[in-house]
Amino acid sequence: MTVPANVTESLVVEETPVQSRLRTGIGLVRDLLKFHPRLFAIAVAGASLYAVCTVASSFGVAFLVDSVILPTFEAGQIDTSVYMTGAAIVIGIGLLRAFGVVVRRSFAGINNWRTVESLTMLLVRQIMTQPSVWHKRRMTGDLVARVGVDSDAAAEVLGPLPFSTSVVLLVFLTGGWLIVVDIPLGLIAISVIPILLLLNVGYQRRIDKHYDTAQHELGALSSAVHESFDGVMVVKAFGAEDRETRRLSLISTRLKDARVRAVSARSTFEALLDGVPSLVNILLLVVGAMRVESRSMTVGELTSFIYLFTLLIFPLRIIGYVLSSVPHSASGYKRVREILDEPTVFDPSLLIAHAPDGVGVALEDVSFSFNDESPVVLDSVSFRIPAGKTVVVVGATGSGKSTLLAVMAGLLQPSQGRVELAGKHASIVFQEPFLFSGSIEYNICLGRELSDEMIAEALYLSASDSFVSELANGTKTMIGERGISLSGGQRQRISLARAIAQGADVLLLDDTTSALDTVTEAVVVDRLRGMSRKVTTVVVASRPSTIALADDVLFIEGGKLTDHGPHSALMLGNENYRNLMQSFEHDRDEGDS
Repeated sequence: MTVPANVTESLVVEETPVQSRLRTGIGLVRDLLKFHPRLFAIAVAGASLYAVCTVASSFGVAFLVDSVILPTFEAGQIDTSVYMTGAAIVIGIGLLRAFGVVVRRSFAGINNWRTVESLTMLLVRQIMTQPSVWHKRRMTGDLVARVGVDSDAAAEVLGPLPFSTSVVLLVFLTGGWLIVVDIPLGLIAISVIPILLLLNVGYQRRIDKHYDTAQHELGALSSAVHESFDGVMVVKAFGAEDRETRRLSLISTRLKDARVRAVSARSTFEALLDGVPSLVNILLLVVGAMRVESRSMTVGELTSFIYLFTLLIFPLRIIGYVLSSVPHSASGYKRVREILDEPTVFDPSLLIAHAPDGVGVALEDVSFSFNDESPVVLDSVSFRIPAGKTVVVVGATGSGKSTLLAVMAGLLQPSQGRVELAGKHASIVFQEPFLFSGSIEYNICLGRELSDEMIAEALYLSASDSFVSELANGTKTMIGERGISLSGGQRQRISLARAIAQGADVLLLDDTTSALDTVTEAVVVDRLRGMSRKVTTVVVASRPSTIALADDVLFIEGGKLTDHGPHSALMLGNENYRNLMQSFEHDRDEGDS
């Protein structure tokens, strides 16, 4: 039987804001508890023991008042056996209650931080799985914020959660016992529960948007600060300190305003959490005194009643803290899930095929553009480089040289065509080298176990051996953030040594030697050509002296391979190439003058 569309639509009930928040909170807790359920169960067990002992302690209070304290005033002496029995009851219940508190707090804290650790590791693994094309679309500061503050915020709700779950048990036990002791007072006491729940619902309606805004602005501030600090040299060089300060101040102000609104709402909420139970407590004392006077209950029962109600209020406040932390945790978890749920972008390096024997690099009809609306950067490029040869890619600025190397390295996916490499992967060295703040050895090995001989060979081939040997600690020298203690040329050579040490059969050098003098550059190229193993080297270069050292030259114009051959042959037979070489010489002469 087919249900008409209009009937189906009429059956759909629109979800209310309260239902939506409830569903969000339940989904958040369910997801977080999947990480370490055993730790959470132990914390809940400890909290439950605390709840049972809390209710039982009222029995001890009533016993002491009615059986020890009041008879002592009447008889003028203490019944030692009754006193010891009452003391044993109170102390025993107190010790069990304390044990429950220790277990609950310890395992709740362990569960919280283990969950943060698990979320962080999932995020890091997901981020590291994504290829470079994905990272280019993301702000580093925003990713740092999601791994750090958002993961912490997401797990925040787990801290008070074990206690709050046991409060349900405590409420049932306490409510039942209060009504058993005295029905009128019991009804007054338990009336505070729906009042506090209504306060929480109203609070969440106000607070959700403030926490969402605050988490968003926190991510924006992290991104802006990371970018500003990363580009501090540019900021300083152009005197933009005040403009950057104003930009960061504007974001900080928006974050502050959102947090002030959230804190203001929370302060009002917590004041009501304190005020309402206090007013109910006063009412209980007044009505309770009347009940004692009418002999409807004993002083001990009233004392245990007020004692139990007072103990009940704090756990009820814990429920309030859980509910108040849900919006904050939900906002953080939402930003965490945005990364975790994002599908892994296809890794272009998987498209690279294994080149036939004797071939180092082969491209067949390779084209590339960044998107459908962008102009073509590479247009049907085809060539084949024999294994072990050194080839230079030459072209004017914007001709597609760096893009060509990125496609060959598997960092960009060609729009069409086929890429083949010896060994199926290449090591690429960028014009702007990136070094970690550790030692020279770490920057070369990147965590791999390499022998001293392999490190020494990489240093020699990159012409780094001379300056590294002069350092006090050699390869153990710490080079500071981004290798700040090294010169530009030294950083380029260490980056080249790192690429060599990875053992790839193809080296891609994107103007890697631009910061070297001509003599050192010639030494590097000559040593690479003389490597013992057969390594194919593709170099983007603009120095005629370097270009002349290559076995072959690929001349790129407007994204197309228009000519290739030895440098001398191109100088004789290609006017555009000759003019470009002359402009390189002219630019270099002006730079030296």
